[in-house]
Amino acid sequence: VQLVESGGGLVQAGGSLRLSCVASGRTFSSYTMGWFRQAPGKEREFVVGISWSDSSTYYADPVKGRFTISRDNAKNTVDLQMKSLKPEDTAVYYCAAGITMPPYRIAQPNYYDYWGQGTQVTVSS
Repeated sequence: VQLVESGGGLVQAGGSLRLSCVASGRTFSSYTMGWFRQAPGKEREFVVGISWSDSSTYYADPVKGRFTISRDNAKNTVDLQMKSLKPEDTAVYYCAAGITMPPYRIAQPNYYDYWGQGTQVTVSS
């Protein structure tokens, strides 16, 4: 499986961006999908995930109410709509896929099988 992210860029605080991740392969519907981010000098952190089984969604506290994840199994895509962006959202955002990953693992990066190359999001103040 190959994951390719797009949609990153520079935006002012309070603005919006939409990230997309396209996956290769025929088994996309069997993958739990997650978005992680890594800011300079910081560890990679969980942002949001969507389960493979029922598309349940899970959000990290800092992004609740501002970010929305969605998936389209017919198009092999997972999108991240980001609103009310803050300078602290600045990071490289990574898409990740975990085969039939259960929800209790969704925030744990070590349990994902595939990662994209990342896309930079910069929020200016």
